[in-house]
Amino acid sequence: MAVKVRIPTPLRKLTNGQDEISAEGKTVKDVIEDIERHYPGLKERICEGEGKLRRFVNIYVNDEDIRFKNNIDTALKADDEVSIIPAIAGGLL
Repeated sequence: MAVKVRIPTPLRKLTNGQDEISAEGKTVKDVIEDIERHYPGLKERICEGEGKLRRFVNIYVNDEDIRFKNNIDTALKADDEVSIIPAIAGGLL
C-alpha cells in the first residue's frame, strides 16, 4: 500500500530534489526500507546502525509523532502521510 512521504530540504539531494515521494509499507520501518531501495543513502541519514531512529530526526504520521505511538513499528494505512522532520535546536530564550 502506498503512502506519501514528505522529504525535508536537507535530504532532497537524495531524492533528486523531490519534496514528496511515494513509498510502500505496512509500517514506518517498511516505508524506510522501501525508500532506501529507491533512494540509497537516505536510511543512514535518519536511522542509526541498528535501525533505530536518530535522536535529531522526528517522523510524523498524519501530524502525530511516532515516538508517542509504536515508533518505527507504527502501522500505516493507504493514503497516510509520513513527514520526516529534522530537529531544530539553538537560539535564545
